[in-house]
Amino acid sequence: MIKVENLTKKYAGFTAINNISFEVGKGEIVGFLGPNGAGKSTTMRILSSFMPATSGRASIAGYDVFENSMEARTHLGYMPENVPLYTDMRVSEYLVYRAKLKGVTGRRLKERVGDVKELCGLGEVENRIVSTLSKGYRQRVGLADALVHEPDLLILDEPTIGLDPNQIRSVRELIKNLGRHHTILLSTHILPEVEATCSRVIIINRGRIEASDTPDNLRRQLRGAGGIRLEANPGNEDAVAELQKISGIKDVTIQDEGEWKRFLIRAEGNADLREEIFRLAADRKWRVRELSMRGATLEDVFVEMTHTDA
Repeated sequence: MIKVENLTKKYAGFTAINNISFEVGKGEIVGFLGPNGAGKSTTMRILSSFMPATSGRASIAGYDVFENSMEARTHLGYMPENVPLYTDMRVSEYLVYRAKLKGVTGRRLKERVGDVKELCGLGEVENRIVSTLSKGYRQRVGLADALVHEPDLLILDEPTIGLDPNQIRSVRELIKNLGRHHTILLSTHILPEVEATCSRVIIINRGRIEASDTPDNLRRQLRGAGGIRLEANPGNEDAVAELQKISGIKDVTIQDEGEWKRFLIRAEGNADLREEIFRLAADRKWRVRELSMRGATLEDVFVEMTHTDA
């Protein structure tokens, strides 16, 4: 559905994306991840024909996005990070207007507008002015706009940005449902959202593709990255300094929770240092209420592959 070959975008004195290549197959939900400034939005804008590339090729459903942009766009629904809406129109009016711009006419116009309102849960606000809607409903209107011409592919750039946890959960479920009938390229900073939604992950950093694999395979590659979780009350001791004296400990992160403190301990390789940590805690008479191994998460993978930006 998406094919990107040696794509590069340069600005004066700055290269946003550098010779990247990747593919997204029909029916996939793919997470497109990277730190701020990594090149995610630039790539999405090029795929959506909003800006040209400096070099390379990109195609959607077999149509070159530069040479056959109109044909490519008929297969694409794009929802940018900041959804541009006409806020003085009613929801139904806006969707009808957008559908007509995308070539939806006649009986199909009414059917498609009705379908996307139902799919995106907009029935109860269909007659309201867009400016009176909450952030969550505005995101839903933007998603309905992206869907109204029945595209094969959806490109969603931070679709849950600015939403509260309930709204995030609602939009996440909507995206998962859309994945049954659409190919989706999803950019987000909420990594649990990617783990719950995406079948594959592409990580971009400094304009280059660092990884492309399933979340499970990426976590397996960093089997030792999860580390050890210790929850203890070390009194007035500098527990971090004491823990770092143990051979094989790579780093220690502390979360202060008052009397009880939670330590995330990363060991070199796949070392299980719980016995040594327990012995230290017993010798120092720390009170311990948790000592456990923690499996690697997608966040660990992301940090490991993009930490050079820090």
